Amino acid sequence: MDNKTKRTNNKRFVRYPEGAEMYSMGITKFQELAKDAGACYKINRLVLVNLDILDAYLETFHIEDEDFYK
Repeated sequence: MDNKTKRTNNKRFVRYPEGAEMYSMGITKFQELAKDAGACYKINRLVLVNLDILDAYLETFHIEDEDFYK
């Protein structure tokens, strides 16, 4: 694991472009998920996403093996 990955994994808040890269998705989809999760914090023109809240929200979409094949 390189230094950038280690540093990123310890962050609690990220901006949209960094979060989209971390989660391997486009910025628009990341923004949508963050907003739906209620994980966005707006400070003037800066928006930060709380990764703890986002991760908990994403877990609600977890597919059990038996559910996946139905």
